[in-house]
Amino acid sequence: MLFKVNYGQNSKIEFKVRKKRKYKGARKFVTKIKKIQEEVKAALGKAQKEMKKYIDRKRGKVNEYKVRDLVMLSTKDLKY
Repeated sequence: MLFKVNYGQNSKIEFKVRKKRKYKGARKFVTKIKKIQEEVKAALGKAQKEMKKYIDRKRGKVNEYKVRDLVMLSTKDLKY
């Protein structure tokens, strides 16, 4: 996910783990990356909520139609 955060797309290179070993540095690195991912996810969620709040404020109220309601449609942009 870190690659996607940095570059906007998933990595095209696949990484395969050969053997499972216990490396303190690797474990520390993985923990750090997971923490960064959680922070990025939280920041993106917060930004999304703020953007939605401002967009919804400009949109105004939308009419809700029910089944069998009659509506007027414009044919201005239809091509025959």
